[in-house]
Amino acid sequence: MVRERPKAAKPQMIRLSDAAATRIREIMANADGQYEGVRIGVRNGGCAGMSYVMDYATSAAPLEEVVEDKGVKVFIDPKAILFLIGTEVDFVRETLGARFVFNNPNQTAACGCGESVSITPAKVDAE
Repeated sequence: MVRERPKAAKPQMIRLSDAAATRIREIMANADGQYEGVRIGVRNGGCAGMSYVMDYATSAAPLEEVVEDKGVKVFIDPKAILFLIGTEVDFVRETLGARFVFNNPNQTAACGCGESVSITPAKVDAE
């Protein structure tokens, strides 16, 4: 009798904190234009090597991962998928302002100004 190995649970691509979901819904409600959600990705640049990017999304682009969390659609740039697996997006208010924060288990370093990060691609078991 051959015993099948149980399939590993697919890691959650990205999650939104309650604060982030609330803020994204507020921003989208006040935006000029009809948007389906928010697009999240990474780009090369900055002193640590990469930066997170967020923008409005009107529809899914080819090969994008689409996640719905807390009533918000998140479109993930296919080039960023391995860098963002397991990330929680939060929204924090501080004395001098407010900002989205990426709590990313794949992030290995950040620059002093907080604008750029070093990220290692997640290792995903192939099945």
